[in-house]
Amino acid sequence: MLPASWYYEWGYPVYEEDSRSMLEHRNTKKIKYAIQTEGSDITYIAGLYRYEDHGDMKVPMFSILTREAAGIIKDIHDRMPVILDKNSLQDWIRPDGDPFSITEMALTNMVFEKAVEYHRSPTEFITA
Repeated sequence: MLPASWYYEWGYPVYEEDSRSMLEHRNTKKIKYAIQTEGSDITYIAGLYRYEDHGDMKVPMFSILTREAAGIIKDIHDRMPVILDKNSLQDWIRPDGDPFSITEMALTNMVFEKAVEYHRSPTEFITA
């Protein structure tokens, strides 16, 4: 499980009076959206991880699980992460938990907005 404030997705613009299908959107320039669970500051994204040896270090490697888009997300993209409810987190991390029943209860009540781009020089973060 990966806690996040938002996740980002490149999607097609959404207009009030837009009756185009997802296929018709393919000719539209995508924009970046910030997406989070409605009514929460934390979005819990289902994922799997393992540690790999890289030289003399153990490095965590992870994958985010996705599903067919649901709710308002299907208006901008065809896939979305599996979003866990806060009450199912303990079940998700239990070794004997049932991931299929947990993912069936995945949340779809999301909100999104156009992401704000912060253009900064890479050297702004370097301190002497």
